[in-house]
Amino acid sequence: MRRDEIARGILDSNSFVVLATADAAGVPWVSPVWFAQEDYREFYWVSSPDARHSRNIAERPEIAMVVYDPTVKPRHAEAVYMSATAGETVRGIEIFSRVSQRRGLAAWGMERISGNARLRLYRAVASEYSILEPAADIDGRVSVTP
Repeated sequence: MRRDEIARGILDSNSFVVLATADAAGVPWVSPVWFAQEDYREFYWVSSPDARHSRNIAERPEIAMVVYDPTVKPRHAEAVYMSATAGETVRGIEIFSRVSQRRGLAAWGMERISGNARLRLYRAVASEYSILEPAADIDGRVSVTP
C-alpha cells in the first residue's frame, strides 16, 4: 500500500483528532475532538468557544493535529500528523452534518452553532502531513499527500 493511501485510510477510519494548541504565552494544551472531513485538507469539529483549545485557537491559530487508532497494540500503530491553521467558522456545517449523519449521529444546522447556541463550528486547514514510515523501528516520519 502506498504511503498516501495509508494516510487516507487512517483519516477515513477514525473519528477523533487530537488538537495541539498553545496560548499566547506558548503554554501547550491537547484536546481530542470528534471531527468530520471529506477532502483530507479541511477538518471540522464543534466546541464551546470557552473551551481551552478554542480560546487558544482564538489567540494563536497555528496548531498541530494527529489522527490515530488508540486501540492497536504498540508497534502496530499508524497515525497521520498534521500542521494546520484553525479558526471559528460557519462555512462547512453541511459537511459536518453529513458526516455526522453518516456515522449515525444527529444532523447539524446553523441554529446549533450560532446565536445563543453554546457550541461553535471550527475548521482547520492542514498544510503539512506525515506518517510513520511503515518499516521503521523508530519515529521515522515521512511526508505524505493524502
